[in-house]
Amino acid sequence: MTSLPDLRESAALIGPELVALRRSVHREPEIGLELPLTQAKVLAALEGLPLEITLGEKLSSVTAVLRGALPGPVVLLRGDMDALPVQEATGLPYASRFPGVMHACGHDLHVAGLVGAARLLAERRESLPGSVVFMFQPGEEGYAGARTMLDEGLLRAAGEEPVAAYALHVAAATYAHGAVVGRPGAIMAAADTLSVTLRGRGGHGSAPHASLDPVPAACEAVLALQTMVTRRFDAFDPVVVTVGTFHTGTINNVIPDDAFFEATVRSFSPQARERVRQESLRVVRGIAAAHGLEADAVYTELYPVTVNDAAEAGLAARVAGELLGPERLVTKEQPEAGAEDFSFVAERVPSAYFFLGACPPGLDPATAPDNHSPQAAFDDAVLPDGAALLAGLALRRLELAADRS
Repeated sequence: MTSLPDLRESAALIGPELVALRRSVHREPEIGLELPLTQAKVLAALEGLPLEITLGEKLSSVTAVLRGALPGPVVLLRGDMDALPVQEATGLPYASRFPGVMHACGHDLHVAGLVGAARLLAERRESLPGSVVFMFQPGEEGYAGARTMLDEGLLRAAGEEPVAAYALHVAAATYAHGAVVGRPGAIMAAADTLSVTLRGRGGHGSAPHASLDPVPAACEAVLALQTMVTRRFDAFDPVVVTVGTFHTGTINNVIPDDAFFEATVRSFSPQARERVRQESLRVVRGIAAAHGLEADAVYTELYPVTVNDAAEAGLAARVAGELLGPERLVTKEQPEAGAEDFSFVAERVPSAYFFLGACPPGLDPATAPDNHSPQAAFDDAVLPDGAALLAGLALRRLELAADRS
């Protein structure tokens, strides 16, 4: 098998180029599914490598296939590319030049890290027993870009579907610099939306008996959803329901016709996700009926639970330990309540998703600005390790498959 420390040494040699790419992407962030500037930077960085490249039709994705010289299966590596609608406040010399747009979640490091993995594996193409698909994905931040890439044939890019898929996500806070953090099973939550409009009959505030007031019913529904969470769900398979917006009325002496609220709903298993959908709709519709109101209640499924395959999560831990040292491994006790559209890939391919601590030196990870903050800062010195981790995972997974054949 290939020596993974050798891979890390090779990654260190291209580290300055990866840092330059990351900073270029950071300086010109783009939001959503259309990222023409970022796509162009990726294509330029991959130029000259022995890759089969396909561009997305409905989004600015780049799918690149590296075919090893030896026969074997397919492994997929993913890096998301989109930024956030955040006004940057880091004061960095390479800060965003676009007002109101920032790489506040570290996807610029993901782009550079995946380019680095492509370069490292291309250098080892003659001994590579299989193929690697490099998934440069727009639209992770709420646009479900991974799902669109799947719809456009991502998993068939190399001719046969991958046997495994891997992704890493940098963290500006929480984890120590350079820590590799993961766990088997659920690692990120499902994220859905509950939208509710209670429709009554407006009237004068002095005569509520002559109206059908939707406001008390909507307030009751919000509180009942919180009770539902604690009384209808196992504490060891929890859900989170947070009402983030509530709108009704125009003036204090007028009873409005309707009241609207919307909640984000998080769950950590497919079973809890389905049940919270059923229960939340039942609660709000039942309260509306008890008050003589009509309820327009819509539950919209967004991102599924991100579930790490136990075998692939174990391989990721072994590769990280061999490559970087076992002292840098951290096993998460619980999944995070954030969501991730790599979950669409993990639903179809055995996968491992993990975090890489990128808190800048001199900052305490416990108090540093976290991902999505206008002050979020990431130490791009972790880029060689990130690139080597991704490349090492693909290489080791293909080698294991070759040994079993």
